[in-house]
Amino acid sequence: MIYLFLCMHISSPQNKQIKYLLKLQQKSKFRKKTKEFLVEGVQENQLALANGYKNKGFYWVEEIFNNEFNLENFNQVSISKEVFEKLAYRKTTGGIIGIYEQKEFSLNQIQNPKPIIVVLEEIEKPGNLGAILRSCDAIKADAVVICDERVDFYNPNVIRSSVGTLFSNRLIYSTSQDFLKWIKREKLALYATYLREDTQNLFDLNLSEGVAWVFGTESFGLSDFWIDEGVKTVKIPMSGQVDSLNVSNAVAVCLYETWRQINFSKP
Repeated sequence: MIYLFLCMHISSPQNKQIKYLLKLQQKSKFRKKTKEFLVEGVQENQLALANGYKNKGFYWVEEIFNNEFNLENFNQVSISKEVFEKLAYRKTTGGIIGIYEQKEFSLNQIQNPKPIIVVLEEIEKPGNLGAILRSCDAIKADAVVICDERVDFYNPNVIRSSVGTLFSNRLIYSTSQDFLKWIKREKLALYATYLREDTQNLFDLNLSEGVAWVFGTESFGLSDFWIDEGVKTVKIPMSGQVDSLNVSNAVAVCLYETWRQINFSKP
């Protein structure tokens, strides 16, 4: 934990606070240990605050930050451009970096009788997770569940690629076994994009009562665990020369069809 002081200025990258922030930026284990993480960029920080993430303070660069939101009620430290360039993944994010406490959500917080849930099995690429979170935000998915995770929700690349929609989603870690127990208890339909003899066309499904969608890894697809447990398999119709989509694109297609049926289909 670090302590910020109002109107303090840091000009050296060797400062103890800056070294602490660099560890938060670079090391997943350190983020998990401290339950803290960094957010750079004006829009991203606004979304974090708007969605109830507890801010521990802001670091800003006088020559860049243009006061797009008021820092008066927060702990804050001005930093030199040299320090900012050491900390920031991007150099054009408004000259501001925030530090926040992580949030934890559980499956029991899902109360919608017709939920839309995205389940990601061992997703590997932060950029894909960020793109998926943007689609989940767009249709107001009820939860994003990471089973047996390989990627850290609070990885700076996830925050960057999600353009801050990390904060507007309910993010849940779970084992595959625990999630399956929960979904059976809730009697919610479970679908996955996967090809086999009994695979159904996406547009032939009735998704109007809510659904959980399971998506496998980018490299190997869905594991045998879900297939052995009787997940219903679905194919996305395609008329081109390839037979699969990037996982983030497949998620978007399935989510929008589910959202359309729940919210816009005629009774």
